[in-house]
Amino acid sequence: MPELITDPRDPRVADFHDLHAGDRRPGTARGTGPVVVEGVTAVERLLTTGLALRAVYGVAGRLAALDLPAGVPAYEADKWVVSETIGFRLTRGVLASAERPAQPELADVLAGSRRIAVLEGLNDHENIGSIGRSAVALGIDALLLDPTCADPYYRRSVRVSMGHLLTLPVRVLTDWPGDLERVRAAGFTTVALTPGAEVDLSSLDPAEHPRTALLLGAEGPGLSAGAMAAVDVRARIPMRSGVDSLGVAAAAAVAFAQLR
Repeated sequence: MPELITDPRDPRVADFHDLHAGDRRPGTARGTGPVVVEGVTAVERLLTTGLALRAVYGVAGRLAALDLPAGVPAYEADKWVVSETIGFRLTRGVLASAERPAQPELADVLAGSRRIAVLEGLNDHENIGSIGRSAVALGIDALLLDPTCADPYYRRSVRVSMGHLLTLPVRVLTDWPGDLERVRAAGFTTVALTPGAEVDLSSLDPAEHPRTALLLGAEGPGLSAGAMAAVDVRARIPMRSGVDSLGVAAAAAVAFAQLR
């Protein structure tokens, strides 16, 4: 049975204190601290990942909807106490915290993948979450991030991905853009998505490029000169005259589907 929480500052639910909508939860450095997941569906997906659960916290009805493993600390409170604990009104009714996934070795990611997405300079957590959800749905095997990208395991990223990011291998490339040479050496055709390219993305036959790495840059600046210099192909998504580009999350979904 879940333990009752009546004090929003109860140390038993410390993982959920002050989860404001900023870049990260207070008191933690970027890329550290537990993963926090919101909502029954996302928590259920978390339960399939094998990540070590730290705590589950929410209102009675949402907790009852979960088939929690024995021994997982579960805490129940009314919606007002939960909201005061986390610092905003929680509409999904339940949260869970878990240990962060360990970063896989780049060599293992490349050996086990056919299609990967490489992100540069994406500092919007919700874009990363949306891209992660599309990646899982549309056949991308892993995500590689340059060091300036936002934390893919921050609460908002995981929320927008509906927990799918937790099922996808994610690796931060510390040598950027030098690590792109390792991607190419592993047999991947590296494709930069950019509005100014002359090559139409739809002209790239996936059968002729069985291993593909798609590079996506931040909205506005796009990919850096160093990244662009390291790719095999620069391609664009064809679209109507007068519209030069899509948002990066939408462009990623279109490109993922095209390269399946």
